This record gives sequence, structure tokens and C-alpha cells, in this order.
Amino acid sequence: MLVGTAINVKYLSESAYISTVAREYNMVEPENEMKWTAIRPNADTFDFSAGDQIVDFAQTHGMKIRGHNLLWHLYNPDWLAKGHYTSPQLAHLMEEHIEKVTTHYRGKVFAWDIVNEAIDGHGQLRHSIWYDQPGIGMADKGTAYIEQAFRWAHAADPDALLFYNDAGAEAVNAHSDAIYAMVEDFRHRGVPINGIGLQMHILNLNPDAKSIQKNINRFVKLGMQVHITEMDVAVPVDADRKVKNPEDLKKQSEIYAQITKACMKTSGCTALQTWGFTDKYSWIGWFTKHTKGDALPFDRNYQPKRAYTAIHEGLANSPKPRKSSSH
Repeated sequence: MLVGTAINVKYLSESAYISTVAREYNMVEPENEMKWTAIRPNADTFDFSAGDQIVDFAQTHGMKIRGHNLLWHLYNPDWLAKGHYTSPQLAHLMEEHIEKVTTHYRGKVFAWDIVNEAIDGHGQLRHSIWYDQPGIGMADKGTAYIEQAFRWAHAADPDALLFYNDAGAEAVNAHSDAIYAMVEDFRHRGVPINGIGLQMHILNLNPDAKSIQKNINRFVKLGMQVHITEMDVAVPVDADRKVKNPEDLKKQSEIYAQITKACMKTSGCTALQTWGFTDKYSWIGWFTKHTKGDALPFDRNYQPKRAYTAIHEGLANSPKPRKSSSH
């Protein structure tokens, strides 16, 4: 079982930060350092320096490395987003980018989020530079551009596990139904996809754990590995960014326990990862305009919270079932 966290290269000079990561986790993922804006300052240049620092850190400490991500409608550099490229030009840029990045990290990154958040909450393909604005020439072919990204990535690194990653599709709903239909089609036609990333950003304290369990199970039965890729559980905070109701931290820990249990109950759920690990650098505060926060297993002083204990106990007390030969 892989237990991971997203990390940011700018904090690797902080001793408490790196010692906590090194002690507690066996997998890391870069927050931004492998996205287009970080890696590709212009069309002709690839800058792997920040991503390489994270890879070096992980390898030094014997950790697995997830790559995130090769294709997204957000966090694209201005030269790309505002470049007014034609569809053939975009197709070339996309293939070149996927090939160069996956080749650079071949043998180091064991799993990639190939495409991130390409489907919206209603189960429709999201408008993007890659799909239809103007797209790579497949705007009238549904998920074909996603398929093409997976095929190019597999050609560049046949040994890497290839994931589709999304938010809001953790439970059974229109969003996850659309992803399931896409994956089912890909599997039927031999598209090289190995797994589904369920981000698990929980912004309320009442997730449908049974539906999440059902959703994990159905993707595993389809032959997918499932990774929980970006988990955090936000609680309401006041103007001073302090938790409004301390009882919410108990509810938070119970949710972490539920999700850990849901993953551990299913052989094909092979990784549990949080989006960061310390409240000191939580993404949730920025995302919610600081109406919510304290979403992670460690507090601002790197002390373990109830959430940490819940994850730890869930991992210790829920032995993974053996994988069947069909997996």
C-alpha cells in the first residue's frame, strides 16, 4: 500500500517539512513542478530542474514518484494558451510534450496522471485548448483526444502506469458515470489505461462513504487500479483562520478513517495520498478564500492531528485482501 503526499519544491529547504515527509510517506507527487507552466517556459524549452529536485529527494528517501500531470485545461503557460495555434500545431505540441516529459522521467516516475479533469460535473467533456478551443483536430470525436494522450504516453514509457485523474467523481454520480463509460470503452478497444485517480477534496463534513466505496469497487472490477490522489478534508475557520468548532476535527478524523477503510477494503485501491500534509501549507485555504482550512493530517507545527491517527489506525487494522489472478 502506497501512502503519499503532494510536495512543493520551495519547501524542501525547511527541515521540519522534509523530515516529516521522509519519516511518514513512501510516495510523493509534485504539486506543480511537472505541469506545463513549470516545465515549458516557451515552445522550444523544457526546464526539468524543479521536478528533478523532487525526484532526487524521493529517490534519496526510497519513495515512489507519481507524475502530475501531462494534460489539463488549467495551468498552461501564456505562450500556449494565448498562442492562437492551429489544431495541427497543437497536436504536434501535445505529442512532443508528452513524449519528452515521460521519456525524461522514464524509470523514475512509476505512474502518471495523463489527463486531469477533462470531464465536468454533469458528465460532459470540458471545453479546453486540447479538446475544442480549438483542440487537436478531434473535437467531433468525443474522448478521442484523451485516448490519443494515453497512447502517446504509453509509446514513450510502456512501463509507467497511466491514470485518468478527476475531482468530484469520488461517489457514484453523473460525473463518475461518464468517466466509467469512457474507461469501459477504452478497455474494450485496448487503449492503454491502468487506473483512475479520485482526488477526494472533501469540502463538507458529510461525504457519502458508501457511494465512494461502491464507486471504487466498480472501477476495480473494470480492471483499474484506483489511487486516492489529492485528499483533504476542510473544516470551517474564522477570520483568524482558526477552527470554528473543535468538534469538526473529530468529524474530519472520522472521514479520513472512512476513506482509508474504503480503500483498504478493495484490493485494487493501491494508493492513498493527501494534497499536502501540513495545515501550514494547505491549498484549501486559498481555494475557499480562507473560509475553510485545517484540512490535513498534520497541524501548522507538524504535529499529528486526530486525522493522522485515523489514517494510521485504518492502515494498521485493515489488512489488504490478496489480489485475484484476474487483477
